Order: sequence, then C-alpha cells, then structure tokens
Amino acid sequence: MPATIDDTYAEAFRSIYAAVLVTARDRYWLDQAVAAATGNASSTILCDCEAGLDRYVGPAETPDGRPGAVVQFHVPRFHKDREARLERSVLVRVSQNVLTCPTAACFNALPDRETWFPLGRKLAYFGDGHQYPAERFGRRCWVVPILGGEFVCERRCGWADGLMGGNLWFFGATADAALEAARLGAEAASGVPGVILPFPGGVAASGSKAGSKYKFAVASTYAEYCPTLRDKLGDRSKLPAGVVSVQEIIINGADLSTIARATQAAIAAAKDVPDLLTISAGNYGGRLGKSFVYLHPDKQPA
Repeated sequence: MPATIDDTYAEAFRSIYAAVLVTARDRYWLDQAVAAATGNASSTILCDCEAGLDRYVGPAETPDGRPGAVVQFHVPRFHKDREARLERSVLVRVSQNVLTCPTAACFNALPDRETWFPLGRKLAYFGDGHQYPAERFGRRCWVVPILGGEFVCERRCGWADGLMGGNLWFFGATADAALEAARLGAEAASGVPGVILPFPGGVAASGSKAGSKYKFAVASTYAEYCPTLRDKLGDRSKLPAGVVSVQEIIINGADLSTIARATQAAIAAAKDVPDLLTISAGNYGGRLGKSFVYLHPDKQPA
C-alpha cells in the first residue's frame, strides 16, 4: 500500500537569492565548477548561504553555446545585512570555485531583475590591472587573463525574492525504506526548474529544530523524532509507532508555487516505496515563516 500522506504543511520562510549560469567546455568541467561552487552550503545554520544546482541547460540556451548549469544561492531575508551577505557569498564562491575551474565562464541567470550587484567588476580585480570590460556573446562582461587563457564573467549578477525551508519527512519501517524514499523524492523534486535541494544528495539525515539547550547554538537535533531516543523520551517522543528511521529533504526556490510543484513531484515519486509508512513535513505553527507548502494539493491556495 502507498504511504500515508499526513494532512500537514511545510513552513517555508522568505529569502533573497541570486542565480548564475555557469558554462564550460564539457559536462565534466561543468560538474566540477558546480560542485565546488555549491560546496559547504547545505544550511545557513552555519554556512554562509544555501546553494545548489537548479538545472542544466543545453548549448542552445547558453550565451557561449556550451553546456551550462543554473546555480542558486539563498540567504534568509530576516538578516538585516542580507544583501551584503548574498553578494559576498556569490563573489567568494564564483571567484574561488568557478574562476579557478578550467574552461569555465559565468553569466547572469536573472538578467531581467532591477536588483543586482557588480559581480564581474569585483571579481575582475584578480586581473591585477590587466582585466578589461568587453562585450562577449551579446553580454557586457569583464575578461580576466588567467593561465588557462581567459575567464569571462558577466558584469552584473541579479537577485530576487525567494523562499527557503520547504521540506518533506519520510518515515520508514526500515532504514532502507526511508532512505530510498528520500532519494527518489529528492531526484523528482530536483527535476522541477526553479528549485534547489541544498543538502548532500538532496537529503538531510540529521534534521533539526530551531533553538537548543545551549545558548550558543541556534539549532539542534529534533530529539522528539530521533528513533534512538524513543525509549529515553517516553511520552515526549513524537515518532509514530513502527518507525525506525526518518529522512528529510529541503527545497528552496524562486516562489511558493514552484516549491509546491516540486513537493508534489517528490511525494508522487516516493509514496510507493515498500515499508515507507508516512510522508510528513516539519513546521513551527507559522513562527518561522508564513509560506505554507501543503502536502495535500487541494489545500494549496492557487
């Protein structure tokens, strides 16, 4: 039988995000650039941003006619210095991980936005005075001489309002069931353009709750859902009977409707996994964010 789908919602919160289009000579070097630029960006609990692959695009869709990938970078909107945080995160990651990747180039993936920062101009200072502005492929870019030839980066990087924290929980009667459901769900959600799943393989094995018994920690393990703490917590455990493992996926994206589509794709892909008992989601009753992603699609506002 298919898993039970809880009548609940995931609680997403507002972000601002930038998106860049990375290109390279071939898929091998493109993947190297994307992997490096999105490394250590699973959770803003301790990472500078949450980043991930949005989608691959073919040579017909890129300015330079080469294989490409759109990458998103999110920071929570509640930070007072959010724009500065986002700009620095993108500048550091592109300059250290895309500029350094053989054959790579970087373009603005949000060219129609009025909000932007001068990514290309700031990155170009690596050229030590030899950098120069030029129009390349119909885009206004900075060109930086490098040992491998030259690095081309569009002068502007657009940013926009987004959402973070869409999520699904997969409750398994076996550890394998929970993990397989999460893997299939993450794979399906990733296929929806406009979203990223920032955790390793799209899956967060640790989960978390806001707050901690330790004043220096802003988040901690969600003890009430940890299978190994069921006996210790007794009545305080919220883990359903028969569940021995829980896996979670996190979905960030451009807007609520896009995250909702990715959520439904994930549910459809995972619900028939044998020994998967329930698909649920985490929320804090509206205390974290005001954007609700309902697991039952008839509850989702149009």
